[in-house]
Amino acid sequence: MPAQSKLDLLEKVSTSLDNSKGLFVIDYCGLSVKETQELRRALTAAGAHMKVYKNNIVKIALKNAGMPEIDEMLAGTCAYVFYENDPVEAAKVIKDQAKKLKKLEFIGGIADGQALNANEAEAYADLPSREELIAKLVFVVASPLTGIAQVCAGPARGLATTLSAIADQKNAA
Repeated sequence: MPAQSKLDLLEKVSTSLDNSKGLFVIDYCGLSVKETQELRRALTAAGAHMKVYKNNIVKIALKNAGMPEIDEMLAGTCAYVFYENDPVEAAKVIKDQAKKLKKLEFIGGIADGQALNANEAEAYADLPSREELIAKLVFVVASPLTGIAQVCAGPARGLATTLSAIADQKNAA
């Protein structure tokens, strides 16, 4: 029979998994307390949170939740970044902090129901954010409409220019 403290920890991990859409696994070895606090604040602002759990308990929680297995990645000093909405925002924060602190690195993760290796997890940081994608979509949809409006307004603009030129000729004469 497992100890009650381990069952409680398993429940915490399961709750974190249930409340998130996925997670990134990072190696945080060498971070000071102040650097860790800074990383946690940045992640919270991006709609994610970082937790440090025992790797074996996370393996059990992932199995119980029916999520992809990432057992081979869960070794050593792992921190788990659970994101609530957008994996891109959380990945960008991790990548920015990794560049800044030079002590963090991606180990892997789970996003969109798929297990990710370190390179795939880091590739999420290079994707445009949801807001950027929406702005690009609006631009693509609006561009043809703007062109159509200009083409439709062309004859009326030409008529107005011609009438203005005739009025100027009559006033000059």
